[in-house]
Amino acid sequence: MFIVESYYLAVILCFFTMICWGSWANTQKLSPKTWSFTLFYWDYSIGVLLFSLLIGLTFGSFGENGRPLIDDLLQANKASYISAFLGGIIFNLANLLIVAAISIAGMAVAFPVGIGIALILGVLVNYVATPVGNPILLFLGVFLIGLAIIIDALAYKLQSGEKNKSSTKGIMISVIGGILMGLFYRFVASSMSSNFTIPKDGLFTPYSALLIFSFGIFISNFLWNTYFMYKPLDGIKVKFEDYFKNSNFKIHLIGVFGGIIWCAGMTLSLLSSEMAGYPISYGLGQGATMIAAAWGVFVWNEFENASKKINILISLMFLFFIVGLILIIMSRFN
Repeated sequence: MFIVESYYLAVILCFFTMICWGSWANTQKLSPKTWSFTLFYWDYSIGVLLFSLLIGLTFGSFGENGRPLIDDLLQANKASYISAFLGGIIFNLANLLIVAAISIAGMAVAFPVGIGIALILGVLVNYVATPVGNPILLFLGVFLIGLAIIIDALAYKLQSGEKNKSSTKGIMISVIGGILMGLFYRFVASSMSSNFTIPKDGLFTPYSALLIFSFGIFISNFLWNTYFMYKPLDGIKVKFEDYFKNSNFKIHLIGVFGGIIWCAGMTLSLLSSEMAGYPISYGLGQGATMIAAAWGVFVWNEFENASKKINILISLMFLFFIVGLILIIMSRFN
């Protein structure tokens, strides 16, 4: 199977993780406004599952290193299956909660609260489990990226002119979603062998862990997403019949493509984790917030005709983000 064998390549792949995780949501922008996010999310989860299976049967099955996908699945113990599957269940709920919180409290509040908590908690949990890198540089980098997220939210709030008071409900949902988002990666990592070339018996290689994780997302969708369809935290409810009505192949393909993009990022993150370490691979990946911000600034023109104050905030946001990334990368050398 394909294995990352150098830290430099691992860092490059982590950057691609950022791009994928920060870009998949653009596919929803391409969907009709009448197409509910919960309906979009069914196609998204299908895309995640299909890509994990495809990458496992190709890159995860060829070559002399590691174990082929099927052999790896057959030898893994129950604990590995439970851990990876549980990671998918937790991620799925976290993702849906953060989206719901954004619709209630607004992007300017819900996103920095949820993703900020996920970034800090995720790096902390993974560092405690596998302490790789200089903790001072690592957490200073995480702090700067977290600060960049807050500045991004402030700039967004000023540009959109939001004046509504954020509801306590929306903030609490953001907190819960952020905590869950910060925990899911550790469950997937716990199911994997630390040595990908000669993997430990009973544990997964990254490709097998990814596949079981993706099954966790897809199967839990029948619980989490069904609940949000019929009992939305915000907005109108939709039914399963709506998935087949007023839709076409193109609409479904957009959602599937979104899932493929996200799963490609997760694949690269897991493959990079052996050389980079779980705290660094996760921390760099969650810098995806700034990639999403870059889409908003340079492609979707969300800050068109912004004031001088907002432009200064945007510049500071990218500055803190870049410096934070450099510190996280450097932490591995100390």
